[in-house]
Amino acid sequence: MSPANAAMQDETDTEQTSGNWSWWPSWRPTSMSLLKSAEAKILACAQTPLVMVHGFGGGVGLWIHNLDALSRSRPVYAFDLLGFGRSSRPSFPSDASLAEEQFVTSIEQWRQSMGLERMILLGHSLGGYLATSYTIQYPERVSHLILVDAWGFPERAQPQIQGSEGQGSEVKRVSPPRWVKALVSVFSLFNPLAVIRAAGPWGPGLVNRFRPDFKRKFEDLFDDDTMTQYIYHCNAQNPSGEVGFKAMSESLGWAKRPMVQRVHLLPPSMPVSMLYGALSWVDASTGNKVIQIRDKSPTTVTLIEDASHNVYADQPEEFNRVVENICNTVD
Repeated sequence: MSPANAAMQDETDTEQTSGNWSWWPSWRPTSMSLLKSAEAKILACAQTPLVMVHGFGGGVGLWIHNLDALSRSRPVYAFDLLGFGRSSRPSFPSDASLAEEQFVTSIEQWRQSMGLERMILLGHSLGGYLATSYTIQYPERVSHLILVDAWGFPERAQPQIQGSEGQGSEVKRVSPPRWVKALVSVFSLFNPLAVIRAAGPWGPGLVNRFRPDFKRKFEDLFDDDTMTQYIYHCNAQNPSGEVGFKAMSESLGWAKRPMVQRVHLLPPSMPVSMLYGALSWVDASTGNKVIQIRDKSPTTVTLIEDASHNVYADQPEEFNRVVENICNTVD
């Protein structure tokens, strides 16, 4: 409640209980607390809102295939993550845990500003990682956690060394060539999408050339470069969110703090639904590992056929159907 509203409420209470008419409220069986209680009962009938959190380099515009369909049965909210899209672009710390905390705190501040008591929280890719972290910290605010091709869950595979005598033998992974290691080291010095900004006026053309799939995914809505232009403008700004992502990730995109190590911190009663694109580069077997870790806690894994990482855009009708069915289990 804002100070102005609090002052207004104080004035109302004072008006009812002071002055020559202090006996009058007893004649009228009412109070601000009773009004608040009656209002709460009414609002409790409203369906739990769905809140959608986009992934790395994205923005609310990428949900264009989903917003109308999903909002037919309940309120739907989508926002740009801190440092991405049209959100403010502050500095991020270089420490992984501190960068993650800054993202999560901004989500909670957004929830407070919107006045949402509880929500169904859906996160895609990086948004799934942050949605899980948020739910661990604020479980009382989340009715159901939906993770769509979530980034940052698995632990990075360690090279297996041939077993010594008596320990059995394991397959030894081939070490990458030195030039590959050198290339990775050089690129690790820059933010992930620095090339788009460094390209200057050729930046939009680069996005069109290297991500033509975004144009295809939305060709039923736009027959021009609207979506690739959107992706360019989302990522040609000050790379604030990229800095935060880079702080949380190791080379080749692995998370420094894999979420699979923390999913046991979710409340046992928290329902978790994990959606994966059957053609995605994200390993869906991580979902099965989460099921094992959470044991008897309600956790499901669903594969969306013919969908890659951007499940919501590759197969929007099926995605919307699955998400709506999940939401209907809440209310």
